[in-house]
Amino acid sequence: MNAMIYKGYTASIEYSAEDGCLIGHILGIRDIVGFHGDSVSEMRVAFEEAVDDYLETCTKIGKEPNKPYSGNLSLRLGPELHAKLAVQAKIEGKSINALVTDTLTQLTGHGG
Repeated sequence: MNAMIYKGYTASIEYSAEDGCLIGHILGIRDIVGFHGDSVSEMRVAFEEAVDDYLETCTKIGKEPNKPYSGNLSLRLGPELHAKLAVQAKIEGKSINALVTDTLTQLTGHGG
């Protein structure tokens, strides 16, 4: 999958052989927002217009736009791993949340 990001929203981009163009959809929201174009530059413009239009439409109709992600993530861990994380966090002088966030940031190369 190829993706674009704008104003915190991410879009998936795929080629449609049937339509002979690129097709995009905004990911991570309950609403369905799509767009299309014939080139990467057209897709960038169409994606940004789709996000802006989505946000404007939500404002016009008095609806809170879906946020791409809340920033909250619940994990279920085995007790042994949970204990190891707690010990490691204590050693590093961090909370478990900070330790996991730092580790995931290093893994993905993206800041939180």
